[in-house]
Parts: sequence; C-alpha cells; structure tokens
Amino acid sequence: MRYISTRGQAPALNFEDVLLAGLATDGGLYVPENLPRFTQEEIASWAGLPYHELAFRVMRPFVTGSIPDADFKKILEETYGVFAHSSVAPLRQLNGNEWVLELFHGPTLAFKDFALQLLGRLLDYVLEKRGERVVIVGATSGDTGSAAIEGCKHCENVDIFILHPHNRVSEVQRRQMTTLFGENIHNIAIEGNFDDCQEMVKASFADQGFLKGTRLVAVNSINWARIMAQIVYYFHAALQLGGPARSVSFSVPTGNFGDIFAGYLARNMGLPINQLIVATNRNDILHRFMSGNQYVKETLHATLSPSMDIMVSSNFERLLFDLHGRNGAAIAGLMDSFKQGGGFSVDQERWTEARKLFDSLAVDDAQTCETIAEVYEQTGEVLDPHTAIGVRAARECRRSLDIPMVVLGTAHPVKFPDAVEKAGVGKALQLPAHLSDLFERDERCTVLPNDLKAVQAFVSQHGNRGKPL
Repeated sequence: MRYISTRGQAPALNFEDVLLAGLATDGGLYVPENLPRFTQEEIASWAGLPYHELAFRVMRPFVTGSIPDADFKKILEETYGVFAHSSVAPLRQLNGNEWVLELFHGPTLAFKDFALQLLGRLLDYVLEKRGERVVIVGATSGDTGSAAIEGCKHCENVDIFILHPHNRVSEVQRRQMTTLFGENIHNIAIEGNFDDCQEMVKASFADQGFLKGTRLVAVNSINWARIMAQIVYYFHAALQLGGPARSVSFSVPTGNFGDIFAGYLARNMGLPINQLIVATNRNDILHRFMSGNQYVKETLHATLSPSMDIMVSSNFERLLFDLHGRNGAAIAGLMDSFKQGGGFSVDQERWTEARKLFDSLAVDDAQTCETIAEVYEQTGEVLDPHTAIGVRAARECRRSLDIPMVVLGTAHPVKFPDAVEKAGVGKALQLPAHLSDLFERDERCTVLPNDLKAVQAFVSQHGNRGKPL
C-alpha cells in the first residue's frame, strides 16, 4: 500500500513512513493511493467477530508490506483489550430505529482512544524496529490530548508535548492530561484557542529545524493511522444492524472532519451507507459548506461542546481531494485561497456530488441542552453535549425513517458536567473506578503565550526525557 499527498508534490510513502511523517512535505495530508474494496459477501462473513478481529480484517490492507499479520493481530488484541466493555463499542437503542454507538469505553472515555491506543503501540513497534526516537507535538480541543498521552505514555522512544487552549477545555478533560506524569510527558496550555494550537503544530511540521535533527510525529487526525482506526467502528455498527444486507446512516459530531471522513471511506470500501450527517456546534464552517457551498473562516466561539470548537477543519482537505478528482494542484490552490482570503467555494457540480451523501446541521448551546434534557426524559440516558448535537442533527436531517440511524457517541457525559447541569438533568454522574480520584490528583502543566517561537524553544529544551535536544 502506497500513500500520496493531497497536494500532489510530496513523494509517495509506505505505511511505516506515513505513520512517522504525519503531514506531507508539501503541506498536504496523506491518503491511500488506492482504497481497498470489500465484497458484500466478505463483509457479511465478518458478522459476530470480536472487535479486534474485525479491526484486523478492515485495516490489514493499509499496513500490508509494513507489518506482518501476526504482529498486527497482537497489536490490535492489546489495543482493544484495555477497553472496559466486552463489545468495545456497544450500540444503545434510543428508539425504534435510532441508536447511539458508545465510543467512550476506552481509558480516557472518548472516541479518540480507538485510534490513539493503536497509534501508541504502532509507534513503539516501528521505532523499536528502526532504532529511532521521535518527538510528538499535538494540539487538542479537549479529548485528543489525554488519549494521546494515555496511548503513548509507555513508549520508550517518544517524547510527547500536547498543546491545549488555556481555560477552554473542561476540567475533567484538563485533569486527564495534566495528572499523567512521566519524563516524556509535557502539557502546554496556550493563551489562545484551538486553531492557534493547531496552526503551531502545522508550522512546526513545516520547519523542524528547532528539533536539531529529531523527527516530529503527528498524533492529530492529520496522521493517517488515526483515520484508519476509525473506519472500523462503522463496519462494527452496521454489522450489528443487518449490514451489509441493509443500508445504515450515521450522524457524526465533528469539528475537524476526521471522524466523519472515516465513515466516507468505509462507504467507499463497500459498506452500504445511505447518509452521513455532519453535526456541529456554533463553530459551523462545515455546516456552511455542506448547506451553502461556503467554506469561510469566521470568529471562533467557546461553547458547551469544546471538542468541536474548531474553525479550520484539517481533514476536510482529504474530502476535497476526492471531490476534485484527486488533483493535487487544485487542492494546493484552494488551500492557498483559504490561507490568503479566509474562504472559498467549489464548482457547483463538485458541491452537488458531496451533497448526495452528506447533510449537516449546526446546533447552538441552548438546543444542545434541550436535546440532553429531551433524551433523558424519553430514555433515562444522559448524553454528553457532542453526542446530543449528533442526536439533534440525526432527528432533523435524516432522509429515511426506515433506515437505521446511528449517532456516534463520542464521549462520556461525566467529562462535561457543566452542559449536563445546564440541561437540568439531575442524575449524578460518577467517574469510572480508574478515574475516581481524578480531582484529588496533582497537576503539572506549563502556560505559554500564543507564540510559536516560545513553544518551539520549550520543546527543544525539554525533549529527550528532560535533556535538551
């Protein structure tokens, strides 16, 4: 399997090199040169498989030539063996044909665990084989950071620096990052927003001179391995609801477009998906594109669903690449237009093509609370604010009541008590046993200004397990 850049100027790489590269040298994102496709018979034969075995069958084509089957099977068994639920990603029924796919049974109670528990183990495997050491610099709007640290904390050949927007993540999210200690773990609170953090990561990839020869690796969803791992749970959900003999629709809370892009890939790999709904909050750049062909940057607002407080959706470039016939020069031009002018539209026929599969809805904080309260009253289930946005979008945008609708339950509600409280839900939320003392643990974090040079100097000074790089 070879991987190519969405901007067409970077060399094609194998899986191992893509895992370590993250962003392409031309600023683009890596995608498979050719997507594997499964027959309906093949997909149907996977019904009833344990999650790690299904994951092996879905992801094996992406790592062929880089990781032997026996090693990959062992990595996957270890990855999903740490999840608290035997099904790994159980489906919970809200009503007759509406379901929530619970993706929060991993160590940090968010869907990011599916990819980052795997990514940490893949990095350990590849770096040990190569005898290399790397530095991770990642940006988080809340959940990626703790999942990345949890997934990589035992990696012998990795130093990890996570940037989060100061005072713009929930207390549980912050503490899940700042209470994990290790010589190789560094939490940085940036006096800015998530887009500022993400821009610093991208700028650092573009010019890695500050690392003094050490390689930079991405844990954000620009890293192909993140997307690859998320494809699996679309197959997992569909198989439980009669797929592939019947179509399934999905509503996906998303800010960076990675999670829903994985669903788009699952469909292109042969899974019958009728509809993908982009569910987002007040920071609605994706909704404005899907509903009106306007991809325009506006002011970023803090909301009750902070993991989607994003205005520049990195993974959207991967979809644009397909919509433009995989023309790298066209994508480079669009991204330049966005950088220079803050927005663009695409040709009408390309936008119409996207709308055949995608719908979207932007949900504000008041509507989010309404939905949390409504679902609790109807079912007794407490939703986190991101999942509530997914439910609201599913109910307003679904094209057919006859087709099962699966909402991706992206986080445990205990991570967002403010939203649950504002919704008027009186049910006491308890942290799982492994996090029961979270609020008593010591924290360690460095607050830095919204300044790229200051951040790079900190990384250079504190890398290599506390020794300057």
